[in-house]
Amino acid sequence: MEVMNDDLPALAARIDRTNELLNRMLAEVAKTPSTHAIFVDAGYLYAAAGRLIAGTEDRRAFDLDAEGLIEALIDRARTIFADSRLLRVYWYDGARRRIHTAEQQTIAELPDVKVRLGNLNANNQQKGVDSLIRTDLESLARHRAISDAALLGGDEDLVSAVEAAQGYGARVHLWGIEAPEGRNQAEPLLWEVDSQRTLDLDFFKPYVSRRTTPAYEPAGAARPTREDVRFVGAQIAAKWLAARGRESLGELLPGHPYLPGSVDQDLLVEAEGLLQYSLRGQADLRRALRDGFWEHLQTQY
Repeated sequence: MEVMNDDLPALAARIDRTNELLNRMLAEVAKTPSTHAIFVDAGYLYAAAGRLIAGTEDRRAFDLDAEGLIEALIDRARTIFADSRLLRVYWYDGARRRIHTAEQQTIAELPDVKVRLGNLNANNQQKGVDSLIRTDLESLARHRAISDAALLGGDEDLVSAVEAAQGYGARVHLWGIEAPEGRNQAEPLLWEVDSQRTLDLDFFKPYVSRRTTPAYEPAGAARPTREDVRFVGAQIAAKWLAARGRESLGELLPGHPYLPGSVDQDLLVEAEGLLQYSLRGQADLRRALRDGFWEHLQTQY
């Protein structure tokens, strides 16, 4: 009994040390920001957004400003997951022999975007995309790389992907696209997720348009250089800063290199008016425009 009493101080010291280590660990966990990722089933996106805006699911009949739309999705996620940081956007699409098209290559070059390709069969149907989504969702959740997943899709086959991620503690939030009539997402998928949101017509209007003659591109119009567009971006930034003041600049800078959807759309429309040239679907010129805008703002901060 005396031996046990002699051991009490040592035992108490070990308990104190263990509690100290646990408190440190909990403090570190508390300081670690939550992380989210956005998973986009491009097949669902093109079909549903095309039907909503252009009245067709045929990709050849409309243009999708993927860069602008991805930035709008990032901006929406930033609002919803206010205390979380973005890991990246995963963009899932199909391609013959899994070889990137020019459009897919452009998307793959965007910052914070990972393009994952399944196969495209003879009937232009995607194969293997759902399994890619499941693999990524499950792996990221298992390794605690994400706490929340925003999933833009509608296929019932995604249910297993949702279940796999939830099994490791991640929350899965389903984003859908407004349907002109009925539903464009499977009910079992709606039942399984942690939350649901629908992105409406107004959200997609700036990024989807029928393939017609651009309003700012008269016959024979010369394509502006990247430097021309960058200069216009700087011009618009100077005007923006003069109208809103340095306080607004301080609110904008933490989001670099992304612009809020409303600011980005205003920038595009004003630039097209100044250039008298359409920048829709021209990712390199859109990047030059944003670069010029940001560069001017950063010199003024």
